[in-house]
Amino acid sequence: MNRPEPDLPFLGTIRWTSDGLVPAIVQDVETGDVLMLAWMDEPALRQTLATGQTHFYSRSRRSSWHKGATSGHIQEVASIDVDCDADVVLIRARQVGGACHEGYRSCFFRRVTPDGRLEPTANPVFDASVVYDRTTPTENGTN
Repeated sequence: MNRPEPDLPFLGTIRWTSDGLVPAIVQDVETGDVLMLAWMDEPALRQTLATGQTHFYSRSRRSSWHKGATSGHIQEVASIDVDCDADVVLIRARQVGGACHEGYRSCFFRRVTPDGRLEPTANPVFDASVVYDRTTPTENGTN
């Protein structure tokens, strides 16, 4: 991704929530796997464009965060698309390490079984207890 121009016309087409946010789906550019969903405000989207790495907005902490700042598991942006209603962004990225703060490559590592249980569908790719100090919030605002 190149550094964005100061004036980004597409930002005016985004249908931000009443809180000034837009959901962002992150997808692996090579496999098509959905890695995570997070929220972006305009500064996070601008920072993502400027740096070529994903930045998001934590609703619980009410602050921006850079994916990988704590873990080193960054997302290198390949492209950003906007859906037909302009109320969701899709980021295709190259994931370094795991996307999930629980240690998995994707946040979607559990499947609902026919009897309503959650069944793991993957193994962790890193030890979250080693990467994160569990006494403080992780990158996405959860422990």
